[in-house]
Amino acid sequence: MNVEVVAIGTELLLGQIIDTNSSWIGQELAAAGLNSHFQTKVGDNPDRIRTVLRQAIERSDAVICCGGLGPTQDDITRDMIAELMGVELVHHDDIAAKIRHMFESRGREMPEINLRQAMVPVGGSVLAEQPGTAPGLRCPVTASDGSERLLYAVPGVPYEMKEMMVGSVIPELRRLSGDESVIKSRVIRTWGASESGLAEILADRIDELDAAGNPTLAFLASGVEGLKVRITAKAADEAAVVAMLDAEQAVLEPLIGHVIFGFDDDNMEAVVIRELRERQLTLAVAESLTGGYVAGRLCAVPGASAVFRGGVVAYHPEVKFGLLGVPEGPVVSEEAALAMAEGVRQKLGADIGLATTGVAGPDESEGKKVGTVCVAIARADSQRATTLTLPGDRERIRQYSAISLLDMLRRDVVGN
Repeated sequence: MNVEVVAIGTELLLGQIIDTNSSWIGQELAAAGLNSHFQTKVGDNPDRIRTVLRQAIERSDAVICCGGLGPTQDDITRDMIAELMGVELVHHDDIAAKIRHMFESRGREMPEINLRQAMVPVGGSVLAEQPGTAPGLRCPVTASDGSERLLYAVPGVPYEMKEMMVGSVIPELRRLSGDESVIKSRVIRTWGASESGLAEILADRIDELDAAGNPTLAFLASGVEGLKVRITAKAADEAAVVAMLDAEQAVLEPLIGHVIFGFDDDNMEAVVIRELRERQLTLAVAESLTGGYVAGRLCAVPGASAVFRGGVVAYHPEVKFGLLGVPEGPVVSEEAALAMAEGVRQKLGADIGLATTGVAGPDESEGKKVGTVCVAIARADSQRATTLTLPGDRERIRQYSAISLLDMLRRDVVGN
Protein backbone atom coordinates (compact mmCIF):
# COMPACT_ATOMS: atom_id res chain seq x y z
CA MET A 1 0.00 0.00 0.00
CA ASN A 2 1.28 3.44 -0.98
CA VAL A 3 0.44 6.27 1.41
CA GLU A 4 1.08 9.90 0.53
CA VAL A 5 1.56 12.75 3.01
CA VAL A 6 0.39 16.29 2.28
CA ALA A 7 1.31 19.02 4.78
CA ILE A 8 -0.79 22.18 4.49
CA GLY A 9 0.24 25.63 5.71
CA THR A 10 1.93 28.66 4.21
CA GLU A 11 4.06 28.93 7.35
CA LEU A 12 5.74 25.66 6.36
CA LEU A 13 6.81 27.08 3.02
CA LEU A 14 8.10 30.28 4.61
CA GLY A 15 10.18 28.33 7.12
CA GLN A 16 8.35 29.89 10.07
CA ILE A 17 7.51 26.37 11.26
CA ILE A 18 9.64 23.33 10.49
CA ASP A 19 7.60 20.44 9.10
CA THR A 20 8.48 17.77 11.64
CA ASN A 21 5.02 16.21 11.24
CA SER A 22 5.73 14.79 7.79
CA SER A 23 9.02 13.34 8.98
CA TRP A 24 7.35 11.66 11.94
CA ILE A 25 4.49 10.31 9.83
CA GLY A 26 6.96 8.97 7.27
CA GLN A 27 8.91 7.23 10.01
CA GLU A 28 5.76 5.64 11.44
CA LEU A 29 4.55 4.50 8.03
CA ALA A 30 7.88 2.85 7.34
CA ALA A 31 7.83 1.11 10.72
CA ALA A 32 4.35 -0.20 9.90
CA GLY A 33 5.51 -1.62 6.57
CA LEU A 34 3.61 0.97 4.52
CA ASN A 35 5.22 2.66 1.51
CA SER A 36 5.34 6.44 1.25
CA HIS A 37 6.73 7.58 -2.10
CA PHE A 38 5.61 11.22 -1.99
CA GLN A 39 5.48 13.98 0.61
CA THR A 40 4.28 17.43 -0.37
CA LYS A 41 4.02 20.81 1.35
CA VAL A 42 1.50 23.32 0.06
CA GLY A 43 0.39 26.76 1.23
CA ASP A 44 -3.08 27.90 2.27
CA ASN A 45 -4.24 28.47 -1.30
CA PRO A 46 -7.43 26.79 -2.60
CA ASP A 47 -6.18 26.21 -6.15
CA ARG A 48 -2.87 24.75 -5.10
CA ILE A 49 -4.40 22.59 -2.35
CA ARG A 50 -6.98 21.32 -4.85
CA THR A 51 -4.22 20.42 -7.35
CA VAL A 52 -1.99 18.70 -4.79
CA LEU A 53 -4.82 16.64 -3.26
CA ARG A 54 -6.07 15.50 -6.66
CA GLN A 55 -2.56 14.42 -7.66
CA ALA A 56 -2.17 12.55 -4.39
CA ILE A 57 -5.48 10.72 -4.76
CA GLU A 58 -4.63 9.64 -8.32
CA ARG A 59 -1.22 8.15 -7.54
CA SER A 60 -1.56 6.78 -3.99
CA ASP A 61 -3.83 4.30 -2.23
CA ALA A 62 -4.33 6.58 0.76
CA VAL A 63 -3.51 10.19 1.61
CA ILE A 64 -2.76 11.71 5.00
CA CYS A 65 -3.43 15.43 5.00
CA CYS A 66 -1.88 17.31 7.92
CA GLY A 67 -2.89 20.82 8.97
CA GLY A 68 -5.54 23.36 8.05
CA LEU A 69 -8.26 22.03 10.38
CA GLY A 70 -8.35 25.07 12.64
CA PRO A 71 -11.27 27.51 13.03
CA THR A 72 -9.91 30.51 11.11
CA GLN A 73 -10.61 31.61 7.56
CA ASP A 74 -7.32 30.27 6.19
CA ASP A 75 -8.02 26.78 7.56
CA ILE A 76 -9.61 25.38 4.41
CA THR A 77 -8.57 21.73 4.43
CA ARG A 78 -12.05 20.41 5.22
CA ASP A 79 -13.54 22.63 2.48
CA MET A 80 -11.08 21.31 -0.11
CA ILE A 81 -11.76 17.70 0.89
CA ALA A 82 -15.52 18.22 0.55
CA GLU A 83 -14.96 19.74 -2.89
CA LEU A 84 -12.76 16.80 -3.87
CA MET A 85 -15.51 14.40 -2.77
CA GLY A 86 -18.16 16.44 -4.56
CA VAL A 87 -20.26 16.86 -1.41
CA GLU A 88 -21.33 19.52 1.06
CA LEU A 89 -20.09 20.14 4.58
CA VAL A 90 -22.66 19.40 7.31
CA HIS A 91 -22.74 20.50 10.94
CA HIS A 92 -22.36 17.79 13.61
CA ASP A 93 -24.00 18.72 16.89
CA ASP A 94 -22.02 16.17 18.88
CA ILE A 95 -18.69 17.59 17.71
CA ALA A 96 -19.85 21.14 18.45
CA ALA A 97 -20.87 20.08 21.97
CA LYS A 98 -17.50 18.47 22.57
CA ILE A 99 -15.63 21.59 21.43
CA ARG A 100 -17.85 23.80 23.59
CA HIS A 101 -17.19 21.56 26.60
CA MET A 102 -13.41 21.85 26.05
CA PHE A 103 -13.66 25.64 26.32
CA GLU A 104 -16.00 25.57 29.32
CA SER A 105 -13.77 23.12 31.21
CA ARG A 106 -11.01 25.72 30.98
CA GLY A 107 -13.27 28.50 32.16
CA ARG A 108 -13.46 30.11 28.73
CA GLU A 109 -16.29 31.00 26.39
CA MET A 110 -16.12 29.37 22.96
CA PRO A 111 -15.89 31.82 20.04
CA GLU A 112 -18.58 31.03 17.48
CA ILE A 113 -15.91 30.70 14.79
CA ASN A 114 -14.90 27.38 16.36
CA LEU A 115 -18.14 25.88 15.08
CA ARG A 116 -16.39 25.64 11.70
CA GLN A 117 -14.51 22.70 13.21
CA ALA A 118 -17.80 20.82 13.66
CA MET A 119 -18.33 20.72 9.89
CA VAL A 120 -17.75 17.33 8.23
CA PRO A 121 -18.02 16.37 4.53
CA VAL A 122 -21.09 14.26 3.76
CA GLY A 123 -19.98 10.64 3.62
CA GLY A 124 -16.96 11.32 5.77
CA SER A 125 -16.50 10.45 9.43
CA VAL A 126 -14.45 11.71 12.34
CA LEU A 127 -11.60 9.84 13.97
CA ALA A 128 -12.19 8.46 17.45
CA GLU A 129 -9.41 10.52 19.01
CA GLN A 130 -9.96 14.26 19.55
CA PRO A 131 -7.44 15.64 22.05
CA GLY A 132 -7.96 19.21 20.79
CA THR A 133 -10.78 21.22 19.26
CA ALA A 134 -10.06 19.94 15.73
CA PRO A 135 -11.53 16.51 14.93
CA GLY A 136 -9.64 14.32 12.49
CA LEU A 137 -11.44 13.20 9.34
CA ARG A 138 -11.68 9.94 7.40
CA CYS A 139 -13.06 10.52 3.93
CA PRO A 140 -13.54 8.18 0.95
CA VAL A 141 -12.58 9.83 -2.34
CA THR A 142 -13.11 8.43 -5.83
CA ALA A 143 -10.15 8.47 -8.22
CA SER A 144 -10.53 9.02 -11.97
CA ASP A 145 -10.42 5.27 -12.61
CA GLY A 146 -13.44 4.78 -10.35
CA SER A 147 -11.53 3.20 -7.49
CA GLU A 148 -12.03 4.42 -3.93
CA ARG A 149 -9.15 5.94 -2.03
CA LEU A 150 -9.02 7.02 1.59
CA LEU A 151 -8.08 10.53 2.65
CA TYR A 152 -7.34 11.19 6.30
CA ALA A 153 -7.11 14.74 7.64
CA VAL A 154 -5.30 15.30 10.95
CA PRO A 155 -4.43 18.52 12.81
CA GLY A 156 -1.05 20.19 12.48
CA VAL A 157 -0.57 20.31 16.27
CA PRO A 158 1.97 17.50 16.76
CA TYR A 159 0.58 15.84 19.87
CA GLU A 160 -2.95 15.88 18.44
CA MET A 161 -1.75 14.47 15.10
CA LYS A 162 0.28 11.69 16.76
CA GLU A 163 -2.62 10.53 18.92
CA MET A 164 -4.84 10.16 15.86
CA MET A 165 -2.15 8.50 13.76
CA VAL A 166 -1.29 5.91 16.40
CA GLY A 167 -4.87 5.37 17.53
CA SER A 168 -6.77 5.19 14.24
CA VAL A 169 -4.91 5.90 11.01
CA ILE A 170 -1.92 3.54 11.15
CA PRO A 171 -3.94 0.56 12.48
CA GLU A 172 -6.57 0.92 9.75
CA LEU A 173 -3.96 1.28 7.00
CA ARG A 174 -2.26 -1.87 8.29
CA ARG A 175 -5.55 -3.77 8.13
CA LEU A 176 -6.32 -2.49 4.65
CA SER A 177 -2.88 -3.48 3.43
CA GLY A 178 -3.71 -7.09 4.27
CA ASP A 179 -0.54 -7.53 6.26
CA GLU A 180 -1.43 -8.96 9.67
CA SER A 181 2.17 -9.44 10.79
CA VAL A 182 3.61 -7.38 13.62
CA ILE A 183 6.32 -4.80 12.89
CA LYS A 184 8.26 -3.23 15.74
CA SER A 185 11.37 -1.13 16.06
CA ARG A 186 13.91 -0.66 18.81
CA VAL A 187 16.18 2.36 18.89
CA ILE A 188 19.69 2.11 20.28
CA ARG A 189 20.80 5.54 21.50
CA THR A 190 24.51 6.37 21.14
CA TRP A 191 26.83 9.29 21.85
CA GLY A 192 30.43 9.79 20.86
CA ALA A 193 30.59 8.07 17.46
CA SER A 194 29.99 9.44 13.96
CA GLU A 195 27.50 7.92 11.54
CA SER A 196 30.33 6.89 9.22
CA GLY A 197 32.25 5.42 12.15
CA LEU A 198 29.33 3.26 13.25
CA ALA A 199 28.60 2.27 9.65
CA GLU A 200 32.19 1.07 9.32
CA ILE A 201 32.01 -0.95 12.54
CA LEU A 202 28.70 -2.51 11.51
CA ALA A 203 29.47 -2.95 7.80
CA ASP A 204 29.64 -6.75 7.88
CA ARG A 205 26.48 -7.03 9.98
CA ILE A 206 24.59 -4.64 7.71
CA ASP A 207 25.57 -6.79 4.68
CA GLU A 208 24.28 -9.89 6.46
CA LEU A 209 20.97 -8.22 7.30
CA ASP A 210 20.56 -6.80 3.79
CA ALA A 211 20.90 -10.32 2.41
CA ALA A 212 18.39 -11.72 4.90
CA GLY A 213 15.93 -8.80 4.64
CA ASN A 214 14.58 -9.07 8.19
CA PRO A 215 15.39 -7.44 10.59
CA THR A 216 16.85 -4.23 9.18
CA LEU A 217 19.14 -1.50 10.52
CA ALA A 218 18.93 2.24 9.93
CA PHE A 219 20.99 5.18 11.21
CA LEU A 220 19.14 8.27 12.41
CA ALA A 221 21.40 11.26 13.07
CA SER A 222 19.82 13.39 15.81
CA GLY A 223 22.30 16.23 16.25
CA VAL A 224 22.93 17.09 19.88
CA GLU A 225 20.86 14.08 20.94
CA GLY A 226 23.34 11.68 19.40
CA LEU A 227 23.08 9.00 16.75
CA LYS A 228 20.28 6.45 16.79
CA VAL A 229 20.60 2.94 15.43
CA ARG A 230 17.12 1.60 14.71
CA ILE A 231 16.41 -2.11 14.48
CA THR A 232 13.13 -2.95 12.72
CA ALA A 233 11.78 -6.49 12.68
CA LYS A 234 8.69 -8.19 11.27
CA ALA A 235 7.16 -11.39 12.60
CA ALA A 236 3.88 -13.24 12.96
CA ASP A 237 3.15 -12.06 16.49
CA GLU A 238 4.33 -9.75 19.27
CA ALA A 239 6.40 -12.38 21.07
CA ALA A 240 8.23 -13.39 17.92
CA VAL A 241 9.07 -9.84 16.89
CA VAL A 242 10.35 -8.95 20.37
CA ALA A 243 12.54 -12.06 20.29
CA MET A 244 14.01 -10.91 16.96
CA LEU A 245 14.74 -7.46 18.37
CA ASP A 246 16.35 -8.94 21.48
CA ALA A 247 18.51 -11.24 19.36
CA GLU A 248 19.72 -8.43 17.11
CA GLN A 249 20.43 -6.16 20.07
CA ALA A 250 22.54 -8.95 21.54
CA VAL A 251 24.58 -9.03 18.32
CA LEU A 252 25.07 -5.26 18.18
CA GLU A 253 25.93 -4.52 21.81
CA PRO A 254 29.36 -6.21 21.74
CA LEU A 255 30.18 -4.23 18.59
CA ILE A 256 29.11 -0.74 19.67
CA GLY A 257 28.44 -1.08 23.40
CA HIS A 258 31.07 1.52 24.27
CA VAL A 259 28.90 4.32 22.81
CA ILE A 260 25.43 3.06 23.79
CA PHE A 261 23.77 5.11 26.50
CA GLY A 262 20.12 4.07 26.21
CA PHE A 263 17.25 2.65 24.22
CA ASP A 264 14.07 3.90 22.55
CA ASP A 265 12.86 7.05 24.36
CA ASP A 266 15.80 7.27 26.76
CA ASN A 267 17.66 10.57 26.77
CA MET A 268 21.03 11.20 28.32
CA GLU A 269 19.76 13.07 31.38
CA ALA A 270 17.15 10.41 32.20
CA VAL A 271 19.80 7.70 32.02
CA VAL A 272 22.15 9.70 34.25
CA ILE A 273 19.46 10.32 36.86
CA ARG A 274 18.53 6.64 36.85
CA GLU A 275 22.12 5.49 37.31
CA LEU A 276 22.73 7.97 40.14
CA ARG A 277 19.55 6.94 41.95
CA GLU A 278 20.48 3.27 41.75
CA ARG A 279 23.81 4.07 43.40
CA GLN A 280 22.36 6.63 45.85
CA LEU A 281 24.72 9.35 44.62
CA THR A 282 24.00 13.08 44.65
CA LEU A 283 25.09 15.63 42.07
CA ALA A 284 25.86 19.35 41.78
CA VAL A 285 26.80 21.31 38.66
CA ALA A 286 28.89 24.44 38.02
CA GLU A 287 28.36 25.94 34.56
CA SER A 288 30.05 28.71 32.68
CA LEU A 289 29.49 28.69 28.91
CA THR A 290 26.50 26.31 29.17
CA GLY A 291 24.70 28.83 31.38
CA GLY A 292 22.32 26.38 33.05
CA TYR A 293 21.75 23.97 30.15
CA VAL A 294 23.03 20.98 32.12
CA ALA A 295 20.93 21.82 35.17
CA GLY A 296 17.91 22.47 32.99
CA ARG A 297 18.16 19.08 31.32
CA LEU A 298 18.54 17.33 34.65
CA CYS A 299 15.58 19.16 36.20
CA ALA A 300 13.37 18.09 33.27
CA VAL A 301 13.59 14.47 34.43
CA PRO A 302 10.84 13.41 36.87
CA GLY A 303 12.37 12.41 40.18
CA ALA A 304 15.59 14.37 39.58
CA SER A 305 15.29 15.96 43.02
CA ALA A 306 16.30 12.64 44.57
CA VAL A 307 19.85 13.08 43.27
CA PHE A 308 20.31 16.61 41.91
CA ARG A 309 21.33 19.05 44.64
CA GLY A 310 21.49 22.15 42.43
CA GLY A 311 23.72 24.20 40.23
CA VAL A 312 25.73 27.41 40.01
CA VAL A 313 25.97 29.46 36.81
CA ALA A 314 29.46 30.87 37.31
CA TYR A 315 29.59 32.93 34.15
CA HIS A 316 31.81 35.82 35.21
CA PRO A 317 35.40 34.98 36.31
CA GLU A 318 34.86 36.74 39.64
CA VAL A 319 32.09 34.26 40.49
CA LYS A 320 34.41 31.39 39.67
CA PHE A 321 37.16 32.88 41.86
CA GLY A 322 35.05 34.13 44.75
CA LEU A 323 32.29 31.53 45.04
CA LEU A 324 33.83 28.32 43.73
CA GLY A 325 37.44 28.82 44.77
CA VAL A 326 38.94 28.76 41.29
CA PRO A 327 42.56 30.06 41.45
CA GLU A 328 43.17 33.47 39.87
CA GLY A 329 44.23 33.08 36.26
CA PRO A 330 42.83 31.68 32.98
CA VAL A 331 39.32 30.27 33.30
CA VAL A 332 39.27 28.26 30.08
CA SER A 333 41.42 25.39 31.31
CA GLU A 334 41.13 21.93 32.75
CA GLU A 335 42.49 23.27 36.04
CA ALA A 336 39.70 25.83 36.25
CA ALA A 337 37.08 23.21 35.36
CA LEU A 338 38.38 20.87 38.06
CA ALA A 339 38.31 23.66 40.66
CA MET A 340 34.75 24.55 39.64
CA ALA A 341 33.60 20.94 39.91
CA GLU A 342 35.20 20.49 43.34
CA GLY A 343 33.97 23.89 44.50
CA VAL A 344 30.33 23.24 43.64
CA ARG A 345 30.54 19.71 45.08
CA GLN A 346 31.63 21.10 48.43
CA LYS A 347 29.36 24.15 48.40
CA LEU A 348 26.23 22.10 47.71
CA GLY A 349 27.19 19.00 49.69
CA ALA A 350 27.06 16.56 46.77
CA ASP A 351 28.86 13.29 46.11
CA ILE A 352 29.77 14.39 42.59
CA GLY A 353 30.50 17.81 41.09
CA LEU A 354 30.44 18.62 37.38
CA ALA A 355 31.71 21.69 35.57
CA THR A 356 31.88 23.30 32.13
CA THR A 357 33.99 26.23 30.99
CA GLY A 358 35.04 27.23 27.50
CA VAL A 359 34.67 29.44 24.46
CA ALA A 360 31.29 29.38 22.74
CA GLY A 361 32.10 32.27 20.41
CA PRO A 362 31.76 34.16 18.25
CA ASP A 363 35.26 35.35 19.24
CA GLU A 364 38.29 33.62 20.71
CA SER A 365 39.00 34.02 24.43
CA GLU A 366 42.26 33.71 26.36
CA GLY A 367 43.90 32.69 23.11
CA LYS A 368 41.61 29.64 22.83
CA LYS A 369 39.70 28.91 19.64
CA VAL A 370 35.92 28.94 19.48
CA GLY A 371 34.65 25.47 20.40
CA THR A 372 37.34 24.83 23.03
CA VAL A 373 35.50 23.44 26.04
CA CYS A 374 36.87 22.04 29.29
CA VAL A 375 34.66 19.70 31.29
CA ALA A 376 35.37 18.11 34.66
CA ILE A 377 34.01 15.70 37.21
CA ALA A 378 35.00 15.68 40.87
CA ARG A 379 34.41 13.16 43.62
CA ALA A 380 35.82 13.11 47.13
CA ASP A 381 38.48 10.61 46.10
CA SER A 382 39.03 11.36 42.41
CA GLN A 383 38.97 14.12 39.82
CA ARG A 384 39.02 14.06 36.05
CA ALA A 385 38.97 16.73 33.35
CA THR A 386 39.25 16.79 29.58
CA THR A 387 39.33 19.36 26.80
CA LEU A 388 36.89 19.05 23.92
CA THR A 389 36.96 20.70 20.51
CA LEU A 390 33.34 21.08 19.48
CA PRO A 391 31.89 22.17 16.11
CA GLY A 392 29.13 24.57 15.19
CA ASP A 393 27.84 27.97 16.17
CA ARG A 394 27.45 29.32 19.70
CA GLU A 395 24.20 27.50 20.39
CA ARG A 396 25.38 24.12 19.13
CA ILE A 397 28.64 24.37 21.07
CA ARG A 398 26.73 25.02 24.28
CA GLN A 399 24.35 22.12 23.64
CA TYR A 400 27.14 19.73 22.65
CA SER A 401 28.99 20.75 25.82
CA ALA A 402 26.00 19.89 28.00
CA ILE A 403 25.40 16.43 26.59
CA SER A 404 29.14 15.66 26.44
CA LEU A 405 29.45 16.44 30.15
CA LEU A 406 26.43 14.29 30.98
CA ASP A 407 27.91 11.43 28.97
CA MET A 408 31.21 11.87 30.82
CA LEU A 409 29.29 11.51 34.09
CA ARG A 410 27.39 8.46 32.82
CA ARG A 411 30.60 6.69 31.86
CA ASP A 412 32.19 7.55 35.18
CA VAL A 413 29.23 6.22 37.17
CA VAL A 414 28.74 2.98 35.22
CA GLY A 415 32.45 2.39 34.74
CA ASN A 416 32.31 2.53 30.94
